[in-house]
Amino acid sequence: MPNITIYHNPACGTSRNVLALIRNSGEEPQVIEYLKTPPDRATLEALIAAMGITPRELLRQKGTPYDALGLISTKWTDAQLIDFMLHEPILINRPIVVTPLGTRLCRPSEVVLDLLPQPQQGAFTKEDGEAVVNEKGVRIAKP
Repeated sequence: MPNITIYHNPACGTSRNVLALIRNSGEEPQVIEYLKTPPDRATLEALIAAMGITPRELLRQKGTPYDALGLISTKWTDAQLIDFMLHEPILINRPIVVTPLGTRLCRPSEVVLDLLPQPQQGAFTKEDGEAVVNEKGVRIAKP
């Protein structure tokens, strides 16, 4: 059984980059396409707690019904925001990665490097052409 789980949206470039970085470490994660198989309330609440964030911090605005639902308003409780995410999983920001080293929302994609138990096994360049890891598997520092 994999010791890494990614809540993934294959249509998202950041999510694809994170999945590729996980695989570049030699790990094959459990991939949960959360739009097809959304988490239940207990799982979503556990993920939020493990990340140490609020439900509002997990809300995705871009490409979602965030504005149409009036989610910018602060009138919504945490429980209500979770209800919205359960009803409209596209509101859940991604990718979320769970490893023995922690649980994080991996935006930007390089955040996942801090969660991987194994080092990168070679160079990695994101889809947009940005080099993230050199040929020795070492993270490239941003200027």
